[in-house]
Amino acid sequence: MQGTLVVDLSRYLPGAFASSELRRLGARVVRVEQPGGDPMRGTSPAWHDRLNAGKESVLCELPRERDFAHALLARADVVIESFRPGVAERLGVGAGDAPERAVYCSITGFGIGGPHEQRAGHDLNYLGWAGVLADTAPGLPPVPVADLAAGALGAVTEILAALLRRERTGEGSRIVVSMTHGAHALAARAPVLTQGFACYSMYATSDGRRLTVAALEPRFFARLCELLGKPELAKRQYSPEQAELSDALARVFAQRTLEDWLRVVDGEDVCVGPVATLAEADAELDRVPGLRAPALGAPAFGAPALGAPALGEHTRAWRDEVQV
Repeated sequence: MQGTLVVDLSRYLPGAFASSELRRLGARVVRVEQPGGDPMRGTSPAWHDRLNAGKESVLCELPRERDFAHALLARADVVIESFRPGVAERLGVGAGDAPERAVYCSITGFGIGGPHEQRAGHDLNYLGWAGVLADTAPGLPPVPVADLAAGALGAVTEILAALLRRERTGEGSRIVVSMTHGAHALAARAPVLTQGFACYSMYATSDGRRLTVAALEPRFFARLCELLGKPELAKRQYSPEQAELSDALARVFAQRTLEDWLRVVDGEDVCVGPVATLAEADAELDRVPGLRAPALGAPAFGAPALGAPALGEHTRAWRDEVQV
């Protein structure tokens, strides 16, 4: 994506994550911020700084400075916005204000044209409407799936496909992403993954830590039961008495520490691992060369790491460039 200019009009997590991914792939990203900046600067500064590393920040008060915004859009290959439907148009930065050749992507809560089009919401609301929380409520999801997977990565997929189409036809695209619809497509349809099967669960160890067990295949579960000294449990893997089987496994796992169990399963095909802390995960993931969590401000293709821009840091340079 070298040479691709992304103008990011969005606020909060989905758009920032999406444009961070595009920057990681080589694009130049300019964030257009209203006075006061993206609310994440104050509410989630760590997220903000990670997701906006290496981007540029331009301060533009809309709709008063729409001429400046139009000059930026005129140069854009990709435009990302996350306002409620109709707001971008009122501010003067709607799809009709971008050049025909641009890929214009709207990340929305419910799409455009449906009964919830103007409904306010955030990730938890979208997951609830999508049916994703039915098996896990009242527990909160550990990852904002609607924001990041359905919204941000869904947008990135559509944008990349649209850029490929433009390469072949010369035509831009107008894309609408619905976080609720996207999350619904991700909802688990396999009960074994969400409804407490003993072979797909988490178990406490003697030191207060937890193991993940995802031994779905009978051969993996059978080998795990052998390592636990309970080979007779293998034949009960998918029996109706899942609570009893879970209790039996829990009693065994509670006898040793997490570190002990990881040594036991090391090198074995049993689909067992730790519930790692973020610090532990950072250390472990860094052991794989060339790969890093892509949405954490990773530099594009080996470029030096850059910090997040100050609010409006690049405004003067862009005003000079577009002469507005």
